[in-house]
Amino acid sequence: MAPTQDALYRELAVDLDLSLSERDLPERERTKHVHRLHPYLGKFVPQLVEALLARHLPRARTVLDPFAGSGTTLVQALEDGRDATGVDVAAFNCLLMEVKTRRYNLFSLEHELRDALRRLEGFAGDAPTAPTAYVEAWFAPRAAAELLFFRSLVDDYEHADVLRVVLARAARSARRTTHFDLEFPRAPQLGEYWCHKHRKTCRPIDRAAHFLRRYTLDTLERIRGFSRLRGRAAAANVVHGDVREVQSGGPFDGVVTSPPYPGLIDYHEQHRYAYELLGLEDRRELEVGAAAGGTSAAAVKAYADGIVASLGNIRELLEPGAPVVIVINDRRDLYPEILERSGLTVETRYRRHVNRRTGRRAGEFFEDVIVAR
Repeated sequence: MAPTQDALYRELAVDLDLSLSERDLPERERTKHVHRLHPYLGKFVPQLVEALLARHLPRARTVLDPFAGSGTTLVQALEDGRDATGVDVAAFNCLLMEVKTRRYNLFSLEHELRDALRRLEGFAGDAPTAPTAYVEAWFAPRAAAELLFFRSLVDDYEHADVLRVVLARAARSARRTTHFDLEFPRAPQLGEYWCHKHRKTCRPIDRAAHFLRRYTLDTLERIRGFSRLRGRAAAANVVHGDVREVQSGGPFDGVVTSPPYPGLIDYHEQHRYAYELLGLEDRRELEVGAAAGGTSAAAVKAYADGIVASLGNIRELLEPGAPVVIVINDRRDLYPEILERSGLTVETRYRRHVNRRTGRRAGEFFEDVIVAR
């Protein structure tokens, strides 16, 4: 008789409580409130962060995420009434975290967002500035004009950063690409194509205004929703910088983080449209383990050295004995040596099953949860 899945999980030391499948955890829960302000590859499931905070940092009041990405650890710490700091080298990631974690006057926010939509409704069709080569290539003329017009409004408002995130999200959806390839488009799609998502012939998007309207109102509702849940006194601090060099902040009571994987994702390139439209500083040369670097032996060594430098630096910002919780698919078994070189000692290590049933990245794999001090 073949072993049951539960038996296999026990043999592989898989933690059932943390093996959250997409079938059992609907998208509306995985992307609750501000977690859905903008899509982001490789982000935590918030319910996983909730469980890790409760299990390994039950009394921590200040939490650090040195590879903060889209800010899931920060948001969940705030929801739990804890202060949190996130560090990231990517400017767009930091913008997204700031918008997710900031406190708002909701009346003022709604007034400004609806005023921006009112002005968008009156757009006559002529772009206020000429498009860059990137914008001209990746957006239909009307879509480009609508995005550039919306961009021209942003600086008129106190809540400009919220509008910048709306603009980026709309730009992602309005690109000339297939509907099923929003995550990894390689070249503009200019003609009709067979759409694997909709099972019919589709055309590339040629407008952006409807995305701007939809995402503006959606953003307002998500910020409202989070404002009702977050701790009254808890606050977040977002640091735009290289975690290997950050010296300020702390002492922190613990860390919950998911470092980049070697050679998997280019964190700047996945949001190229945002950098182009918003004029954000591009520091991709400082990414640790970027996909562009590949997975050669030299690239993996450089990755390990980068993680060692990062963890070694933040260790100086922690309270003595503070737990460092790392979620990583360590299939190369790099982390025992990385942690030893960083001056950290592994306390426990277990696995979680990741079972994705939706999207082009559907599949399953295992992640390691490592707790060190």
